[in-house]
Amino acid sequence: METYQKNPNLKKAYQNIDWTEENIKEFVKCSKDPNYFIRTYVKIINLDLGLTPFAMYPYQEKMAKMICDNRFNIIKTCRQAGKTTTSAAVILWHLIFQEEYTIAILANKLTTAREILARVQKAYEHLPKWLQQGVIVWNKTSLELENGNQVLASSTGSSAIRGFSINFLYLDEFAFVPRHIQSEFFTSVYPTITSGKETKIVITSTPNGFDLFYQIWTNSVEERNEYNNLMVNWWDVPGRDEEWKKKTIANTSEDQFRQEFEAEFLGSANTLISPNVLKKLAFISPIQTNNEGSLKIYKQPVKDNFYMTIVDTSRGAGIDFSAFIVIDCTKMPYEVVAVYKNNVIEPLIYPNVIVPTLKYFNNSHVLIEINDIGQQVADIIHNDLEYENIVWCTFKGRGGQMISGGFTGQVFKGVKTTKNVKRIGCAGLKTMVENDKIITNDFDVLNEISTFVQRGNSYEAEEGAHDDLAMCLVLFAWASGQNYFKELTDTDLRAKLAYEKDKIIEENMLPLGFLDAGMGEEDTIIINNINPEDDKDIIY
Repeated sequence: METYQKNPNLKKAYQNIDWTEENIKEFVKCSKDPNYFIRTYVKIINLDLGLTPFAMYPYQEKMAKMICDNRFNIIKTCRQAGKTTTSAAVILWHLIFQEEYTIAILANKLTTAREILARVQKAYEHLPKWLQQGVIVWNKTSLELENGNQVLASSTGSSAIRGFSINFLYLDEFAFVPRHIQSEFFTSVYPTITSGKETKIVITSTPNGFDLFYQIWTNSVEERNEYNNLMVNWWDVPGRDEEWKKKTIANTSEDQFRQEFEAEFLGSANTLISPNVLKKLAFISPIQTNNEGSLKIYKQPVKDNFYMTIVDTSRGAGIDFSAFIVIDCTKMPYEVVAVYKNNVIEPLIYPNVIVPTLKYFNNSHVLIEINDIGQQVADIIHNDLEYENIVWCTFKGRGGQMISGGFTGQVFKGVKTTKNVKRIGCAGLKTMVENDKIITNDFDVLNEISTFVQRGNSYEAEEGAHDDLAMCLVLFAWASGQNYFKELTDTDLRAKLAYEKDKIIEENMLPLGFLDAGMGEEDTIIINNINPEDDKDIIY
């Protein structure tokens, strides 16, 4: 039998093989039972044992079966659980027992994708010759067999597999792909992949904050998408016990262990909002979106309610986002009811999106950030579109920037984000979120505040992330502390917080006989008229 490129473990394409009756029976059995095939014929490199048969753990068998039986799969795993080895074995099964089948292995790094392909190739080399297909192409980034099947390895990106008809897409460590690339990939590539009726998608990763992997996983758990899910925790791996946990934490940290081995979704380090608060926040699906999905509405406007909209503007060059948030300020907790985010809309067009939204929400007051191109947007809204409910600002000596009625002194249509405005706004936002004084259930907002981290003496998006929506919240927090805002809303945030704090202190100091349940009418909060017996809709 001729070999491929003098590799004795590989056979050349298009050669006749004499199959025995036993070979045929085994082939049929393997084609129907992926786990039998893997246990019986797949060999892996073990650090202690070297080349050895793949003795699958129960969760690995469950993982393999789920992938083979379902189109859409997402797997959240702890570190060093053998997910990559299992995935490589499953890819090998599809490579042999499917026809005209293209598999794409994408990872956060090209070297990682190549390493996964190398595992597939290593296992393939040690299959019996009667199970092998003849090799046509065999290199570090691709593999092609005589049955028309091929495997491609690349880093995840919007153009990684463009032009290919993919039957099986494997995304490894997807949570560690930069967030803007995650978004670009699913926007440009994902629709073409899911257009087929049999296309299979497998996403595996250890958590890494509140990103797209978190969104898909959460939607899967709550049955809001088609993905089947599987979680592998540290205790599922044989040999790991409480003593192992203690030693691992001692060598790393509590937070690192929670993220990498307990597979928890945690925010970035040094975030403005406490990690303990961030992990309790949850997102929901909007009740309405525009055609392109850039405008999301979570609640319809209520007659006589007071709304404020905060606007941030980019240049529409595909880098930063133009964004705005509509907030119901009628009562506390304030509530984000609409969110807009778009990185290609031109500043001249942007006002034509903003103003109809403002009018829809009871002619919402609007505060526009005017450090850069935002001034042009503010001018168009006021002068060309003749919208009146613009929040004006002015500088008052040592008092710094203040919201003004817009009638006297040197005023301007919007707010300039100075160091002082940002400092006050960040402090205010932290207080509001951590004291449950504002509700936001939008995924993009939660994503941004989970990566809004301290840099020097200020806060901004961590590398590879965005903070356009986070800054809208910061500006709102700054505005909510202004006297003019209090006059508009008849709500004093700081006074309410101080009152509630004093009330807690007072109750804690009361004699035992005077204590009550502490649940007066004012303390009762009904969120979204949700039925508390419906677990799917409760926001914790």
